[in-house]
Amino acid sequence: MRYQVHSRETLSKGFLTVEVLKLSHELFNGGYSEILTRELLQRGDAVAILLHDPMLDEVVLVEQFRVGAIDEQNPWVLDLVAGMIEAGEVVDTVARRETQEEAGLEIQGECLPIARYYGSVGGCSEKTYLLYGRVDASKAAGVHGLESEGEDIKVRRMPTTDLYQLIASDEILPAGLIIAGQWLANREQSADHTQSIP
Repeated sequence: MRYQVHSRETLSKGFLTVEVLKLSHELFNGGYSEILTRELLQRGDAVAILLHDPMLDEVVLVEQFRVGAIDEQNPWVLDLVAGMIEAGEVVDTVARRETQEEAGLEIQGECLPIARYYGSVGGCSEKTYLLYGRVDASKAAGVHGLESEGEDIKVRRMPTTDLYQLIASDEILPAGLIIAGQWLANREQSADHTQSIP
């Protein structure tokens, strides 16, 4: 199917870029749509990492203030370590850097790919590369983040069973945390999980 962009204008350019597009596209039942106006949030692509210690059966998460949750009762959100991919960067390199910056930990061995996904494709271009990284959770503690970026990130250790219970609860959680937790649960339930998780 085809589409046509008739105009594209930048409304705002800061940490995030907001564009307004006038476009039309083919319809499933034939013909073309009218010219539609759509706003698009451009923020680049990101990496998120499920940090797991299979020996202790724990995950390492981070908690920080998130402006996207400003209208919730508590905008401090529990989430995976994550960061933006700059031009020319390799996903694995970003994962290791962000793990060090946000959690003070080193990923042991290779990062395993879990999934790639759009967080909100109806209006945002961001794709997230979701990875698994093995760490020594016994070393996870304290507050981390780059002061130059205003980061104030608390490291949280959690038994994997507590993560599964959190996902099963009615608490609003980041999508990546849910996807990664369900992936880990599926791996642990599989017959050969000792081989599938390094």
